[in-house]
Amino acid sequence: MTEKVLLENITIVLQHPRIPENIGTAARAMHNMGIKRLVVVNPGNYDIDRIKKTATHEASDIVDTIERYDDLKEALARYNYIVGTTARQGKQRQAIDTPGQLAEKLISVSQKNRIAVLFGPEDRGLTNDDLRNCHTLVNIPTDKFSSLNLGQAVMILCYEMFLAGRENAGEFSPRLAGRHELEGMYDQVKNILIKINFINTKSPDYWMDNFRSFFNRLPLRSKEVRIIRGICRQVDRFGDKN
Repeated sequence: MTEKVLLENITIVLQHPRIPENIGTAARAMHNMGIKRLVVVNPGNYDIDRIKKTATHEASDIVDTIERYDDLKEALARYNYIVGTTARQGKQRQAIDTPGQLAEKLISVSQKNRIAVLFGPEDRGLTNDDLRNCHTLVNIPTDKFSSLNLGQAVMILCYEMFLAGRENAGEFSPRLAGRHELEGMYDQVKNILIKINFINTKSPDYWMDNFRSFFNRLPLRSKEVRIIRGICRQVDRFGDKN
């Protein structure tokens, strides 16, 4: 038996795209590779006629069902596993896969989880704050110029996910915690760590990035999130008694 990435569990998410034609080109690339769900967050210009022109008639079903959001966290709330795309690398952008490596990883993850592949604005890409929502990062290797057109980047990722496959059943991957579950846990952990003076209250998000990085490497299941939140509640109750 050959198992492939379940494309029906993949969604392409465009964060603040500035150019309507790029939304259409992304939709066309998705249609070519059998990926149907497109989410657009806070677009700079949502000119539907320009979008449809570059999407072409063939991808009109994707354009007609685009989900639009004003807020990225709301857009990502229902996804269990989030992939961030980045052209830059550095201290806060580590553990980066190539498109092929990512596609192999998603074979098992996609069997029981909703996956969002997140792309940033054309001019600057995803911010560090955007990347805090992501479980893993992917970088498209290039020669001397790392910037790619948004539609090109979407095509490369979709192509690798379309091709990804392996023999036999592949490794087991459980249902992972959704983004809204994780954000609730992170808020609770941050409040407890501030309360017990474990992290600096002047820059708690800086310290929380280390916890996010740690938990994203696992990543967490829903049951494990509930356990951690239960521990936080008990710590909070114990602190109130003393």
